[in-house]
Amino acid sequence: MTNLKFKTLTALVALTLGACATAPTVPVSSLPSEAEGQLVSAAAAGVSDQTAPKDWWRLYNSPELDALVESALANNRSLAVAAANLEQIRAGLTEARAALLPSTTASAGGQYVRDPALAPRDIETDMYSLGFEMAYEVDLFGRVASSIDAAAQDAAAAEMAFQAASLLVAGETTRAWIDYCSGNLLLDTAESNLELQRNTLDLTQTLFDAGRGIRLDVVQAEAALRRAEADIPIVRAARDSAVFRLARLTGRTPQALSASMPACANLPQLTSLLPAGEGAALIARRPDVRQAEIQISGAAARVGIATANLYPSVRLGGSISTASAGGMSDLVDSDGLSFGIGPLISWNFPNRAASRAQLRAAEAGVDAALANFDETFLAALEEAETALTNYAAETERYGALEASLAAAEQAAELATTRYRIGADNFLAVLDAERTLIETRTTLAQSGAAKASAEINVFMAMGGGWTD
Repeated sequence: MTNLKFKTLTALVALTLGACATAPTVPVSSLPSEAEGQLVSAAAAGVSDQTAPKDWWRLYNSPELDALVESALANNRSLAVAAANLEQIRAGLTEARAALLPSTTASAGGQYVRDPALAPRDIETDMYSLGFEMAYEVDLFGRVASSIDAAAQDAAAAEMAFQAASLLVAGETTRAWIDYCSGNLLLDTAESNLELQRNTLDLTQTLFDAGRGIRLDVVQAEAALRRAEADIPIVRAARDSAVFRLARLTGRTPQALSASMPACANLPQLTSLLPAGEGAALIARRPDVRQAEIQISGAAARVGIATANLYPSVRLGGSISTASAGGMSDLVDSDGLSFGIGPLISWNFPNRAASRAQLRAAEAGVDAALANFDETFLAALEEAETALTNYAAETERYGALEASLAAAEQAAELATTRYRIGADNFLAVLDAERTLIETRTTLAQSGAAKASAEINVFMAMGGGWTD
């Protein structure tokens, strides 16, 4: 009869209190539907609507680049930190799930005691004890479930952070390789410019020695030659800095990478149109946007935890223990054996004000997470639109510079010929060659900027990162 009363009382308490708990709902972003449409700049950029693969850098068909990116993803130290953080948070999820299991405590003790309650026997004697307790929290109000949900969302968000770090490492490694290749190209251009000025100096010196020129032409040609020489160290330093950046990204020292750095004389070229995917819908696959979305669910789960803390904590537990003042052999004597089983209801009343404040803080956390998602998504849209616009502009600029270079080469050749036959002065040659040198250099820089703009598009659209 007593057992029946106990069960009935427990059930009534559970039903009464459980009716007060409510499960939190995950809010949905109120961004306008047009945010899901095609990107404004996609048409002008002339990109493909194909989805970029996760290993998008392989579209450049460069084994050297592939090897560097694979090395960076395996050895980058910043990525190793992100991986360690992910494992820490995953361990927290395992710990949260452990709350579904009963907790156990075993104890054993032995001491010399003085206890008048032992009279008329000796009041000073050896006392030994053994005990075992088991407790299980009955998740009536969803505190344990919400805690596990919050930990799971944290782990998923950490996974997205790791993927965002991986995308960044892959993108920056590709960019550093392009900077290295463009550095070699710019160095070749600078050396070609130097050779052009050297030939011009030889021409003016020959004409001067033959009595057909003036000393001023020779001095001006030599000044132009020294200016061309002065450009080379700066270009070489920029090229070398790209190597040092690659060393850091791949987890190596500059000395180690420099000894095995592959050659690259030309900029990597995509084997097809730049795949930008399906517009704004693809941006939702960006790791940072997905991370922000997951964090909303995590914040909602914390509202569930705070709500559950307003209500009692119900634990079912049992214990068994034995004690003996006669010796260890008497521990198994049933006279010293005791046990107990039943629910333990705890409530932080009357300090409910603190729990209510925690609930308001958790609800504010949901609002913050939702606003952060909106901002992250809008920033991703801005980044994607800007990347596509810059790519389209640099592509158009590069085409115009190619035509300009052809005209500049022809103008420099005509000016040199006219000067050689005495039909024009040396100022025309200097002006034509200066234009040619500037156009060559600007075209090489534009090629590097165009390749960098391609990388910006890949990264802005999430780089095909879908794990």
